[in-house]
Amino acid sequence: MNIWLAPLIVGIVSSVLSALIVIVDSIVNNYGEVEIDINNGKKKLKVKGGSPLLFTLASENIFVPSACGGRGSCGACKVKVLSDVGEYLPTELPYMSEEEIKENIRLSCQIKVKKDIKIQLPEELFNVKKLTGKVVSLKNVTHDIKEVRIKLPEEINFKAGQYVQIVVPPYDKIKQPTQRAYSIASTPSKKDEIDLLIRLVPGGIATTYVHNYLKEGDNLEVIGPFGEFYMRDTDADMICVAGGSGMAPIKSIVLDMYERGITNRNVWYFFGARTEKDLFYVELFKDLEKKWSNFHFIPALSRPMEPEKWDGEVGLITDVMVKYLENVVDKNTKKEGYLCGSPGMINACEKLLNEHGIKDVYYDKFA
Repeated sequence: MNIWLAPLIVGIVSSVLSALIVIVDSIVNNYGEVEIDINNGKKKLKVKGGSPLLFTLASENIFVPSACGGRGSCGACKVKVLSDVGEYLPTELPYMSEEEIKENIRLSCQIKVKKDIKIQLPEELFNVKKLTGKVVSLKNVTHDIKEVRIKLPEEINFKAGQYVQIVVPPYDKIKQPTQRAYSIASTPSKKDEIDLLIRLVPGGIATTYVHNYLKEGDNLEVIGPFGEFYMRDTDADMICVAGGSGMAPIKSIVLDMYERGITNRNVWYFFGARTEKDLFYVELFKDLEKKWSNFHFIPALSRPMEPEKWDGEVGLITDVMVKYLENVVDKNTKKEGYLCGSPGMINACEKLLNEHGIKDVYYDKFA
């Protein structure tokens, strides 16, 4: 046999084997039509089997939250499964607590719909929409945070504090659409337009796109609303804490309260930043203080660039909170905590609030 024929034969054999594997896989794994029973028969779907539950539901316009777009890296797409769908996958376990495992909570992006299945979903997911909006405004509010205003083709109903997922299209070397979650910074009173605050993260797929590629007039796909971070309907005073783009849901909650005349509650808003260039919306909240006597805005800088000119609080936000909780805030009222920021900040603030007798703490963590 000629030497040059050997690679050719190997290539042909490999191609044939690959084709056979595809054919066999399509035959063996042809699950046919299966049924998804949602909430004990309240909704039943007839679907083609074989795809992950997350994508199968999305094809039927039922959108389970997934900040990573179904790549198994966020742990957000949890669903209670009432049927046997096999053992937990190694990709699921890092995101599951012991209690969730007992309840058979699964990551919908990791389990495939291979046979009839019964699941439970929160009723509010049936109201989630997938819309293509238009970017009508892009504004730099700090050196690394953009305010993105999106005009929607129809109204959405959301609670102040909730979030949406944006779908970033392929660009540059990014070949697949990418989903990321961002809190809504505007108030629910404007139902056909939303504001997002997006901080540039070095190497971040979505944030790089927004900061370097997105333009006014561009279309942007939005899925939502999602989330359990919103004001609870009580009379408790509110201790709100945020940093950076964590401003978004707190801004929405506070302005929504004022718009709706919920001004009987004392609201203490602690906003932490490194330097003056990381502060934004300060005038907005200072003006709100003048109109709402029970609202208190406390910006704090950990590293002021010009200490002699900065007349606000200085130090870590937790240190500033201690100062106010022990010397300024009324100790005799019931309080709730509302936190938005990095896991480290939230963990520290929650611990501090607990130590001061505040056990009802709600938060929105982001990396």
